[in-house]
Amino acid sequence: MTAAKLSETIGVEVQGLDAERLVEDDELPHMLLDLLDRHGVLVFHDLFLDPETQVAFCRQLGEVDMSPGHHRVPGIYWLTMDQSKNPNGDYLRATFAWHIDGCTPMGDEYPLKASVLTAVALGEDGARTDFASSYAAYDDLTDDEKERFASLRVLHTFEASQWVAYPDPTREQIARWRTRPPREHPLVWCHQNGRRSLVLTPTTDYIVGMGYHEGRELLDDLVRRATTPDRVYRHDWRVGDTVIWDNRGVFHRALPYDVASQREMLRTTLVGEEPISSEPV
Repeated sequence: MTAAKLSETIGVEVQGLDAERLVEDDELPHMLLDLLDRHGVLVFHDLFLDPETQVAFCRQLGEVDMSPGHHRVPGIYWLTMDQSKNPNGDYLRATFAWHIDGCTPMGDEYPLKASVLTAVALGEDGARTDFASSYAAYDDLTDDEKERFASLRVLHTFEASQWVAYPDPTREQIARWRTRPPREHPLVWCHQNGRRSLVLTPTTDYIVGMGYHEGRELLDDLVRRATTPDRVYRHDWRVGDTVIWDNRGVFHRALPYDVASQREMLRTTLVGEEPISSEPV
Protein backbone atom coordinates (compact mmCIF):
# COMPACT_ATOMS: atom_id res chain seq x y z
CA MET A 1 0.00 0.00 0.00
CA THR A 2 1.19 3.50 -0.85
CA ALA A 3 -0.29 6.93 -0.21
CA ALA A 4 0.38 9.93 -2.46
CA LYS A 5 -0.50 13.47 -1.35
CA LEU A 6 -3.24 15.15 -3.37
CA SER A 7 -2.67 18.71 -2.14
CA GLU A 8 -0.56 20.63 0.35
CA THR A 9 -3.24 20.77 3.03
CA ILE A 10 -5.59 17.80 2.56
CA GLY A 11 -6.00 14.40 0.96
CA VAL A 12 -4.02 11.35 -0.16
CA GLU A 13 -4.60 8.78 -2.88
CA VAL A 14 -4.25 5.26 -1.50
CA GLN A 15 -2.88 2.73 -4.00
CA GLY A 16 -2.14 -0.98 -3.99
CA LEU A 17 -5.39 -2.21 -2.40
CA ASP A 18 -8.35 -4.18 -3.69
CA ALA A 19 -11.81 -4.86 -2.30
CA GLU A 20 -10.84 -8.26 -0.90
CA ARG A 21 -7.96 -6.89 1.16
CA LEU A 22 -10.15 -4.13 2.57
CA VAL A 23 -12.21 -6.67 4.50
CA GLU A 24 -9.60 -9.38 5.16
CA ASP A 25 -6.42 -7.52 6.24
CA ASP A 26 -6.66 -7.11 10.01
CA GLU A 27 -3.84 -4.54 10.09
CA LEU A 28 -5.35 -2.32 7.42
CA PRO A 29 -8.02 -0.50 9.49
CA HIS A 30 -5.44 0.94 11.90
CA MET A 31 -3.26 2.14 9.02
CA LEU A 32 -6.16 3.74 7.16
CA LEU A 33 -7.55 5.46 10.26
CA ASP A 34 -4.08 6.87 10.95
CA LEU A 35 -3.90 8.21 7.38
CA LEU A 36 -7.39 9.64 7.73
CA ASP A 37 -6.47 11.41 10.97
CA ARG A 38 -3.39 12.97 9.37
CA HIS A 39 -4.73 13.82 5.91
CA GLY A 40 -8.52 14.14 6.25
CA VAL A 41 -9.46 12.53 2.91
CA LEU A 42 -8.54 9.13 1.43
CA VAL A 43 -9.14 8.47 -2.29
CA PHE A 44 -9.27 4.97 -3.82
CA HIS A 45 -9.61 4.55 -7.58
CA ASP A 46 -11.13 1.51 -9.31
CA LEU A 47 -12.28 -0.38 -6.21
CA PHE A 48 -15.84 -0.89 -7.55
CA LEU A 49 -17.14 -1.78 -4.09
CA ASP A 50 -20.50 -3.53 -4.01
CA PRO A 51 -22.84 -2.43 -1.19
CA GLU A 52 -22.23 -5.47 1.01
CA THR A 53 -18.44 -5.13 0.77
CA GLN A 54 -18.62 -1.41 1.50
CA VAL A 55 -20.57 -2.00 4.72
CA ALA A 56 -18.26 -4.86 5.75
CA PHE A 57 -15.22 -2.63 5.17
CA CYS A 58 -16.73 0.23 7.14
CA ARG A 59 -17.38 -2.08 10.08
CA GLN A 60 -13.60 -2.48 10.29
CA LEU A 61 -13.26 1.29 10.76
CA GLY A 62 -15.97 1.93 13.37
CA GLU A 63 -19.64 1.63 14.18
CA VAL A 64 -21.82 1.92 11.08
CA ASP A 65 -24.93 4.10 11.08
CA MET A 66 -27.77 1.71 10.25
CA SER A 67 -30.51 4.33 9.81
CA PRO A 68 -32.86 3.59 6.87
CA GLY A 69 -31.21 4.66 3.62
CA HIS A 70 -33.72 3.70 0.88
CA HIS A 71 -31.47 0.80 -0.14
CA ARG A 72 -31.84 -2.97 0.17
CA VAL A 73 -28.52 -3.25 2.06
CA PRO A 74 -28.63 -1.91 5.65
CA GLY A 75 -25.89 0.64 6.22
CA ILE A 76 -26.11 2.04 2.67
CA TYR A 77 -27.73 5.41 1.93
CA TRP A 78 -28.67 5.96 -1.70
CA LEU A 79 -27.41 9.39 -2.78
CA THR A 80 -29.48 10.19 -5.84
CA MET A 81 -32.10 12.73 -6.84
CA ASP A 82 -34.07 9.97 -8.55
CA GLN A 83 -37.28 10.00 -6.49
CA SER A 84 -37.96 6.35 -7.33
CA LYS A 85 -34.78 5.35 -5.50
CA ASN A 86 -34.62 8.04 -2.81
CA PRO A 87 -37.90 9.82 -2.01
CA ASN A 88 -35.92 12.36 0.02
CA GLY A 89 -33.37 13.02 -2.69
CA ASP A 90 -34.45 16.61 -3.11
CA TYR A 91 -32.65 17.52 0.13
CA LEU A 92 -29.32 16.93 -1.62
CA ARG A 93 -29.51 20.49 -2.93
CA ALA A 94 -28.43 21.60 0.54
CA THR A 95 -25.15 19.71 0.10
CA PHE A 96 -24.01 22.21 -2.55
CA ALA A 97 -22.74 24.51 0.26
CA TRP A 98 -19.68 23.87 2.42
CA HIS A 99 -20.66 21.84 5.49
CA ILE A 100 -19.94 19.11 8.01
CA ASP A 101 -22.63 16.54 8.80
CA GLY A 102 -24.54 16.12 12.03
CA CYS A 103 -24.66 19.53 13.72
CA THR A 104 -28.45 19.43 14.15
CA PRO A 105 -29.40 15.85 15.09
CA MET A 106 -32.92 14.87 16.14
CA GLY A 107 -31.55 13.35 19.36
CA ASP A 108 -28.26 13.38 21.23
CA GLU A 109 -26.16 11.92 18.43
CA TYR A 110 -22.65 13.26 17.92
CA PRO A 111 -21.50 14.53 14.49
CA LEU A 112 -20.49 11.68 12.21
CA LYS A 113 -17.00 10.26 12.59
CA ALA A 114 -16.50 9.77 8.85
CA SER A 115 -18.30 9.12 5.58
CA VAL A 116 -17.50 6.62 2.84
CA LEU A 117 -18.81 7.32 -0.66
CA THR A 118 -18.64 5.10 -3.75
CA ALA A 119 -19.53 6.28 -7.26
CA VAL A 120 -21.95 3.92 -9.02
CA ALA A 121 -23.11 6.14 -11.90
CA LEU A 122 -22.33 9.67 -13.09
CA GLY A 123 -24.19 12.19 -15.20
CA GLU A 124 -23.04 13.24 -18.65
CA ASP A 125 -21.07 16.11 -17.13
CA GLY A 126 -19.48 13.91 -14.47
CA ALA A 127 -19.42 14.89 -10.81
CA ARG A 128 -17.15 16.68 -8.35
CA THR A 129 -16.89 16.94 -4.60
CA ASP A 130 -14.68 19.54 -2.89
CA PHE A 131 -12.91 19.09 0.44
CA ALA A 132 -11.13 21.53 2.77
CA SER A 133 -9.57 21.04 6.20
CA SER A 134 -11.38 22.56 9.17
CA TYR A 135 -8.26 21.81 11.25
CA ALA A 136 -6.19 23.97 8.90
CA ALA A 137 -8.91 26.64 9.06
CA TYR A 138 -8.26 26.93 12.80
CA ASP A 139 -4.48 26.61 12.57
CA ASP A 140 -4.36 29.52 10.11
CA LEU A 141 -6.07 31.93 12.49
CA THR A 142 -3.99 34.65 14.09
CA ASP A 143 -3.19 34.31 17.81
CA ASP A 144 -5.60 37.16 18.54
CA GLU A 145 -8.38 35.42 16.61
CA LYS A 146 -7.78 32.12 18.40
CA GLU A 147 -8.09 33.89 21.74
CA ARG A 148 -11.20 35.84 20.68
CA PHE A 149 -13.00 32.89 19.07
CA ALA A 150 -12.33 30.44 21.92
CA SER A 151 -15.41 31.55 23.84
CA LEU A 152 -17.79 32.17 20.92
CA ARG A 153 -20.88 30.00 20.62
CA VAL A 154 -23.11 29.60 17.59
CA LEU A 155 -26.76 28.61 17.27
CA HIS A 156 -27.31 25.96 14.59
CA THR A 157 -30.69 25.26 13.02
CA PHE A 158 -31.68 22.85 10.26
CA GLU A 159 -33.91 25.61 8.90
CA ALA A 160 -30.92 27.89 8.26
CA SER A 161 -29.31 25.28 5.99
CA GLN A 162 -32.51 24.69 4.01
CA TRP A 163 -33.04 28.37 3.18
CA VAL A 164 -29.81 28.12 1.16
CA ALA A 165 -31.36 25.48 -1.09
CA TYR A 166 -34.98 26.67 -1.04
CA PRO A 167 -35.15 30.49 -1.01
CA ASP A 168 -38.94 30.44 -1.56
CA PRO A 169 -40.20 27.57 0.65
CA THR A 170 -43.78 26.62 1.37
CA ARG A 171 -45.26 26.88 4.85
CA GLU A 172 -45.24 23.08 5.02
CA GLN A 173 -41.52 22.98 4.29
CA ILE A 174 -40.73 25.54 6.98
CA ALA A 175 -42.87 23.67 9.51
CA ARG A 176 -41.04 20.43 8.67
CA TRP A 177 -37.63 22.09 9.02
CA ARG A 178 -38.55 23.41 12.46
CA THR A 179 -39.32 19.93 13.81
CA ARG A 180 -35.56 19.42 14.13
CA PRO A 181 -34.40 21.11 17.38
CA PRO A 182 -31.81 23.92 17.31
CA ARG A 183 -28.36 23.24 18.77
CA GLU A 184 -25.81 25.57 20.30
CA HIS A 185 -22.16 24.69 19.64
CA PRO A 186 -18.81 26.37 20.22
CA LEU A 187 -17.26 27.92 17.13
CA VAL A 188 -13.99 26.17 18.00
CA TRP A 189 -14.17 22.39 18.46
CA CYS A 190 -11.51 20.99 20.81
CA HIS A 191 -11.09 17.34 19.83
CA GLN A 192 -10.15 14.32 21.89
CA ASN A 193 -6.87 14.08 19.96
CA GLY A 194 -5.93 17.59 21.13
CA ARG A 195 -6.45 19.27 17.76
CA ARG A 196 -8.86 22.14 17.18
CA SER A 197 -11.10 22.92 14.24
CA LEU A 198 -13.74 25.44 13.21
CA VAL A 199 -17.39 24.37 13.13
CA LEU A 200 -18.69 26.07 9.98
CA THR A 201 -21.77 24.82 8.14
CA PRO A 202 -24.96 26.23 6.58
CA THR A 203 -26.78 25.31 9.80
CA THR A 204 -25.01 28.22 11.53
CA ASP A 205 -27.80 30.72 12.18
CA TYR A 206 -26.14 33.34 14.38
CA ILE A 207 -23.35 33.88 16.91
CA VAL A 208 -24.75 34.06 20.42
CA GLY A 209 -24.38 37.53 21.96
CA MET A 210 -23.28 39.18 18.70
CA GLY A 211 -25.32 41.34 16.35
CA TYR A 212 -26.84 39.20 13.61
CA HIS A 213 -25.21 40.92 10.63
CA GLU A 214 -21.83 41.21 12.39
CA GLY A 215 -21.95 37.52 13.24
CA ARG A 216 -22.94 36.50 9.73
CA GLU A 217 -20.11 38.55 8.24
CA LEU A 218 -17.64 36.80 10.55
CA LEU A 219 -18.95 33.30 9.76
CA ASP A 220 -19.02 33.94 6.01
CA ASP A 221 -15.50 35.37 6.10
CA LEU A 222 -14.18 32.31 7.94
CA VAL A 223 -15.73 29.99 5.35
CA ARG A 224 -14.23 32.07 2.54
CA ARG A 225 -10.77 31.99 4.10
CA ALA A 226 -10.93 28.25 4.78
CA THR A 227 -11.96 27.34 1.23
CA THR A 228 -9.74 29.40 -1.05
CA PRO A 229 -8.64 27.35 -4.10
CA ASP A 230 -5.17 26.68 -2.71
CA ARG A 231 -6.73 25.01 0.36
CA VAL A 232 -9.20 22.76 -1.46
CA TYR A 233 -8.90 19.26 -2.88
CA ARG A 234 -11.33 18.88 -5.77
CA HIS A 235 -12.25 15.29 -6.53
CA ASP A 236 -13.48 14.59 -10.05
CA TRP A 237 -15.35 11.31 -9.70
CA ARG A 238 -14.87 8.21 -11.82
CA VAL A 239 -17.21 5.25 -11.61
CA GLY A 240 -15.66 2.79 -9.14
CA ASP A 241 -14.02 5.47 -6.96
CA THR A 242 -14.35 5.29 -3.19
CA VAL A 243 -13.59 8.32 -1.01
CA ILE A 244 -13.43 8.49 2.80
CA TRP A 245 -13.35 11.76 4.71
CA ASP A 246 -13.05 12.71 8.37
CA ASN A 247 -16.30 14.56 9.02
CA ARG A 248 -14.92 16.00 12.28
CA GLY A 249 -12.07 17.84 10.58
CA VAL A 250 -13.13 18.32 6.95
CA PHE A 251 -15.60 20.60 5.18
CA HIS A 252 -17.12 19.21 2.01
CA ARG A 253 -19.58 20.17 -0.71
CA ALA A 254 -20.96 18.66 -3.92
CA LEU A 255 -20.61 20.65 -7.12
CA PRO A 256 -24.20 21.61 -8.08
CA TYR A 257 -25.85 19.28 -10.57
CA ASP A 258 -29.25 19.00 -12.25
CA VAL A 259 -32.07 17.04 -10.61
CA ALA A 260 -32.29 14.96 -13.80
CA SER A 261 -28.65 13.88 -13.50
CA GLN A 262 -27.97 10.14 -13.49
CA ARG A 263 -25.45 10.66 -10.68
CA GLU A 264 -25.73 7.87 -8.13
CA MET A 265 -23.55 7.34 -5.07
CA LEU A 266 -23.64 4.83 -2.23
CA ARG A 267 -22.81 6.32 1.17
CA THR A 268 -21.99 4.62 4.44
CA THR A 269 -21.38 6.68 7.57
CA LEU A 270 -19.53 5.95 10.80
CA VAL A 271 -21.27 6.92 14.02
CA GLY A 272 -19.73 9.87 15.86
CA GLU A 273 -17.64 9.24 18.97
CA GLU A 274 -17.20 12.72 20.44
CA PRO A 275 -19.37 15.79 21.04
CA ILE A 276 -18.60 19.26 19.75
CA SER A 277 -16.92 20.73 22.80
CA SER A 278 -14.80 23.76 23.66
CA GLU A 279 -12.75 21.61 26.05
CA PRO A 280 -11.22 18.11 25.74
CA VAL A 281 -13.76 15.46 26.74
